[in-house]
Amino acid sequence: MSEISETANGVVWQSSPPGSIYDYIRVASFSIGPDGLVDQWSLRASDLFGITAEEVRGKDPVEAFMPTELRSRGHRKVSEILDGKEWTGLVPFRVPGERRARGIAEVYVMPSETESGEKGALCIVVDVRALRRIETDLAASQAIFGQSPFGFLLFDTDLTVKRANQRFATVFGGSAEDHRGRTVHDYLSRSEAERMTAALRRVLETGESVTDLQLTGAVPGSTERRHWSVNLYRVHSGSGRPVGVAGLGTDVTRRQIAAREAASARRNLALLNEAGARIGNSLDLETTARELLDVAVPGFCDLASVDLYQGLLSGDEAPPGRADGASAELRRVAFASAVSDAPLVNPGATPGCCETAPIDMGAIHRYPFHSPCASALRTGRLRSIPGVDGSLVQSTLVVPMVAHDTVVGLVQFSRTKGSEPFGERDRALAVELAARAAVCIDNARLYRREHERALILQRSLLPPGDPEAAGLDIACRYLPGNTATEVGGDWFDVIQLPGHRTALVVGDVMGRGLRAAVAMGELRTAVRTLAQLDLEPAEVLSHLDEIARGLGTPTGGGQASRVATQTRGPELSEVYLATCVYAVYDSVTRRCTFANAGHLPPVLVEPGEAALLLDVPPGMPLGVGGEPFEEVEVELPEGALLALYTDGLVESRDHPLDEGMQAFRSALTDPARPLEDVCDHVLNTLDTRHGEDDIALLMARIQGLPAEAVGDWRLPREPRSVGRARELARAQLTAWDLEPLVDTVELLVSELVTNALRYGEGEIRLRLLRDRTLVCEVWDAGLVQPRRRRARDTDEGGRGLQLVGLLSAGWGSRRTPRGKTVWFELPLPDGDATAEPTVDQLLSMF
Repeated sequence: MSEISETANGVVWQSSPPGSIYDYIRVASFSIGPDGLVDQWSLRASDLFGITAEEVRGKDPVEAFMPTELRSRGHRKVSEILDGKEWTGLVPFRVPGERRARGIAEVYVMPSETESGEKGALCIVVDVRALRRIETDLAASQAIFGQSPFGFLLFDTDLTVKRANQRFATVFGGSAEDHRGRTVHDYLSRSEAERMTAALRRVLETGESVTDLQLTGAVPGSTERRHWSVNLYRVHSGSGRPVGVAGLGTDVTRRQIAAREAASARRNLALLNEAGARIGNSLDLETTARELLDVAVPGFCDLASVDLYQGLLSGDEAPPGRADGASAELRRVAFASAVSDAPLVNPGATPGCCETAPIDMGAIHRYPFHSPCASALRTGRLRSIPGVDGSLVQSTLVVPMVAHDTVVGLVQFSRTKGSEPFGERDRALAVELAARAAVCIDNARLYRREHERALILQRSLLPPGDPEAAGLDIACRYLPGNTATEVGGDWFDVIQLPGHRTALVVGDVMGRGLRAAVAMGELRTAVRTLAQLDLEPAEVLSHLDEIARGLGTPTGGGQASRVATQTRGPELSEVYLATCVYAVYDSVTRRCTFANAGHLPPVLVEPGEAALLLDVPPGMPLGVGGEPFEEVEVELPEGALLALYTDGLVESRDHPLDEGMQAFRSALTDPARPLEDVCDHVLNTLDTRHGEDDIALLMARIQGLPAEAVGDWRLPREPRSVGRARELARAQLTAWDLEPLVDTVELLVSELVTNALRYGEGEIRLRLLRDRTLVCEVWDAGLVQPRRRRARDTDEGGRGLQLVGLLSAGWGSRRTPRGKTVWFELPLPDGDATAEPTVDQLLSMF
């Protein structure tokens, strides 16, 4: 530091340390006596010329320093100087012993006198190279400061402007000199000026530079918002003393705009990427609308809402067209806000649409015909609407949701005051977001339509109400997959067969959707048709297998058929593969015959026993073909519980099939409970993960016909057996208190026994069964099936089966292992009695 002292008269003396201008110039001095020889020599002269005072004192300076060729001229100059003449000039010099000149010195020679009056000279010497360096540095400094394309300021230690360059003056007005003495408060707002002042003070105190200090403001005469990047560093004197702070400012407004646009583009790309990942994960219309707003708020806007056509939500075939779309009803299905104090309705109140009555969530409404929202719906084009005075919203983008050239709804994106206004990029992004959501919503609409159709078809093909069967107490459950899961092909059926027998069917078509439901309906219809033919269970499955394979094969054998088989065969094969269990229960014998086509085995719970899986050979699924189906006959005890089901009950992604089967068997621990309660207990106990697949459950409790409800007789093959059959039937009906049916039954039994004697073989068997109806069966060993025909007027016979068909509620025949059975059915007297035949009907047989 400098040493400062003060004299008595107030003059201040300061001793400066090395680093002053003289140190840079390196001024040297020496003196020449009257004899022309050096008599005094300074230390800096020793440094400059490389000769000590002892070596040069008393020597001729010309001979000592100047090159040989210049010495004569040098002697003349020295003589002139000693004569009292001042001289200034450039003098080449060399170090003694060196042949070539070392440098050039600028010499200031001033004549002097000794005490005795003799002439001498004082020489001040400066190395020209040091002067040139200083001149170059000054020129460079002035060029950098004055010609810089950036604003340059030099602040004094009191943080006032000490110097400004012309570029700064050009931006902020006036000349460079006009800015001397100003502070940063003259250029920036209060908050920005305080930030700048704090940075200047920190740099001045610590010496640490500040780079890229971001400042915002406006230049005089303009309201445009400008951005500057400022670099600050401390400036020192030659002695290292801080003398101020230099500031270099760069206008980075364009860079900020470009960076903002780049950030906006990156944000938009990120939003589009997020939209692709998040929108459309659900096939629910309202959920898809909410997913759109989850992406848009707050990443794109502050407030947003979605309106969908009410017809779209209620399941109409298609949304209204653009022409009448503006007058159609819409429903507000989603709203989102990033504003903490915003209500649950649109606080923006889009001008001309809903400024008088904001739309509540879930409200059904119409937009006025000439409103911007209605115009967007009609034209299918975006509308940009500024906010109204006093509104929270700055601006709103009204974007129609267009999918496949169809408008499905309207989305509104709003930004509040203080947010960045919407730009062209934002408008394009809004259209893209709305279009993506619209496609997903339209897909959800189409899926919902197909799903509802499939569900209607599927449910229409299931047995209505609670099925009834002779000798069985039946309960069933059918749980379709939830709305997020496609309809499956599960089905069950209970089919009443002649002789108080019942067919129990459970099946599962592989695949989902409408095609699976259609395939299920076709197979179920085929099962019912085959069941009415009274075929054995294995035969029914064999015919179903052929039908399933036919469904999966295009008709015709030409080239088109082969192409269709190659292009569509795998898909159809997957749809029309199915598993099925078909069982026929005889309530008289309590025996049940099972056949299985790749389905899960039935479960049987006998009274007092644990549930067990019936060993029914699992054949190949329907549609595979090539393998015969086996039958298993099981005698079921009274009170036993039989369960048929689909895999949705026992299998899921979370646990294997074996665990599900074991859990199902464990749930059947109390089969004596009411059957409806057993079904509920099973569904509530099992971890079915319902929604992943359809569930079908058919349960039957065995209740065979009591012995007193069955009349069974064997008759010899002789004519008197006809009369005997009438007697047995009359006696049995009398015992059952069914006297009103005696005459009809005697007549029809006579016809059937007579036909058995005439056309059948072997022993004749007569059986009467009483349950909800009366069934009469006549058995024989003949294989020829009876055929109903119209007798000619001249025929004396051939009218027996016509009479049976006319007087009974139903009749038919079926094959048995040892022949055939012909049967008819009559309602009980307390039921809906069959109308008596008219005279014309009776005469028509003759």
